[in-house]
Amino acid sequence: MTRIQAGLADLPDHVDVVVIGLGVTGAGIALDAVSRGLSVLAVDAHDLAFGTSRWSSKLVHGGLRYLAHGQLAVAHESAVERGILMGTTAPHLTRPLPMLLPLASSVPRLNGVLARAGMEGGNLLRVAARTPAGILPRPRRISAVEARHLIPALRPEGLRGAIVSWDGQLEDDARLVTTIARTAAEAGAHIRTRARAVRATGDTVVLADASGEEFEVSTRSTINATGVWADQLDDSIRLRPSRGTHLVLRAGTLPGIAHAVTAPVPGELARYVLVLPQPDGTIYVGLTDEPVTGPVPDVPEPTEPEIGFLLDVIGAAFTHSVRREDVVGAFAGLRPLLDSVVGAEDVTADISRKHAVLTADSGLVTVVGGKLTTYRQMAEDAVDAALAVSGQQAGPCVTATLPLSGAASRPRLARLTDHPRLVRRFGTDAALVLETARRVSGLSDEELLAPIGEELPATLAELIFGVTHEGASDVADLLDRRTRIGLIPADRDLAVDQAERALEIAGR
Repeated sequence: MTRIQAGLADLPDHVDVVVIGLGVTGAGIALDAVSRGLSVLAVDAHDLAFGTSRWSSKLVHGGLRYLAHGQLAVAHESAVERGILMGTTAPHLTRPLPMLLPLASSVPRLNGVLARAGMEGGNLLRVAARTPAGILPRPRRISAVEARHLIPALRPEGLRGAIVSWDGQLEDDARLVTTIARTAAEAGAHIRTRARAVRATGDTVVLADASGEEFEVSTRSTINATGVWADQLDDSIRLRPSRGTHLVLRAGTLPGIAHAVTAPVPGELARYVLVLPQPDGTIYVGLTDEPVTGPVPDVPEPTEPEIGFLLDVIGAAFTHSVRREDVVGAFAGLRPLLDSVVGAEDVTADISRKHAVLTADSGLVTVVGGKLTTYRQMAEDAVDAALAVSGQQAGPCVTATLPLSGAASRPRLARLTDHPRLVRRFGTDAALVLETARRVSGLSDEELLAPIGEELPATLAELIFGVTHEGASDVADLLDRRTRIGLIPADRDLAVDQAERALEIAGR
């Protein structure tokens, strides 16, 4: 039975570490702590990957953007952590992604030279991080003819070539979070959703479930990893969130895009919009960087001006016209940026993405800032800080060499040719997913592995596994986080019946 559960039933009343928040950082902290030999309770008011972690570009960044802003330490850290994810901890959930920057008339020649220099700098970061060129090749300049061959939809007018570079792409950000949490649970951590932290200090956490019933847990360390909600547990923290919006298109809207495209924003220096093909037959277009004020919503909403901006940029880059009605989905996430900038209140793009670990007078340790790619280092730093505050003894951090559930070398994964979708999402656990679904449902493999719909490649088998092994307790958990069907509202409506069927089969 999974150790990922909803609610407060059968909670331990004392643990070494309580982790509040189960985004990528909180899940990473739970895994780091339990793998050092500590007893761990990790909780979230909602669900795994409920907040910012599921609203990313689904990339494993190597730090090129931070290099361009002179944040060398952040860029190096990103490159190192990208290499760890792609080479050791999650090869099954990551893949090399070629990214094409068209050198169009909107990109002055000097900008093109600077872009090429930046990408060569990014390649040096890859080398310094010891990521093999076999995983991420070095960048190269190509002709306009080759660029159009690779991306037929590129606008040919004024195109003088392109630069091809490489970065990492996730199968799915929420799938990474879920896999980290499952790995932690398998190692002995207690993972609880629908358990809200009402009050927290370094040695006591009061939790409440959906009914309002409260439960007190004593602990030797408490780590606040609630992201954009961090200041609700520690009011000494000042955050300045920014909103990043993405569009979701069907693959046929921009046909023939197998590479990602870095589309220049006309009239601006070194600002781009990414066009990112996804393995499920969709394309993401993003992203924006807009300051946010006021209360933090549970689910941020894209704005029409942001959607219009993204459509305008890709309209200048491609021959195919993309209209508002072609946008089948859109999503927005809030970056939990620590306010350390003195100056204009409406600027968030230049706030450092470096993370910070802060300790309150109560002993509560909070980790804020950072980004998805560097979650493992953030987790290590947070646990180190918590141990320093509490004086607990624990083993060294081992997560840089600890494969996540289902991980294997790329050659071994390539030999797993049965059920390719399950292998992409679960790695060597693909057989476990199918066997579990067979056992609890009694259904045939044909029915368990059939796509839910014509443009819905998700299967009943993975929905069932989401309930039995990944703590999903309702339709939203399955469609919005264990799979990403919910990113397209029309697809979500079509999949509700199968999600309800999976919950019934698994006895929820």
